Amino acid sequence: MHLHSLIRLAAAATLLLAAMSSNAESKPNKVAGTWNLIAATVENDGVISHPYGPEPKGRLVFTADLYFVEFLHDPRIPRFASDQRGGGTDAENRAVMAGSLALYGRYTVDDQGNFSGNTVEGSSFPNWTGDVRTTRELRMEVEGSRMIESFQRPGGAKVSLVFERAR
Repeated sequence: MHLHSLIRLAAAATLLLAAMSSNAESKPNKVAGTWNLIAATVENDGVISHPYGPEPKGRLVFTADLYFVEFLHDPRIPRFASDQRGGGTDAENRAVMAGSLALYGRYTVDDQGNFSGNTVEGSSFPNWTGDVRTTRELRMEVEGSRMIESFQRPGGAKVSLVFERAR
């Protein structure tokens, strides 16, 4: 009898988890999927710069179960002369830090499936780890097969990243 109760409990738990999972996945989600970076600009006092170079590379992935991962970089960053990840010179390390960004965490969408915020669980820029950002600080606007990520840095610079849905 004890074995049958255990089996019923396991089956009920499995059904509950499946229902919860399908509920989360059936909610509209306009950002879910894989996005490729096609443009990146920073506007500061009327001056526009390209933080990841003129032809930036990167990927932003939003999973159906509300996780995200983002990696952006300037493909012109030179290889390390030492060929060792921890063996870069000061100049090589500075180039990597200035020309790349990686972060991951959780995100939310509203009832219409629009991005409504995220929590950064880890970042190559450690000051962002633990940040909780709503649409007041960070916007992700989907327009057809394009998505624009925009936010303002504490010093006032405006960042705009344009992504295209991967096919």
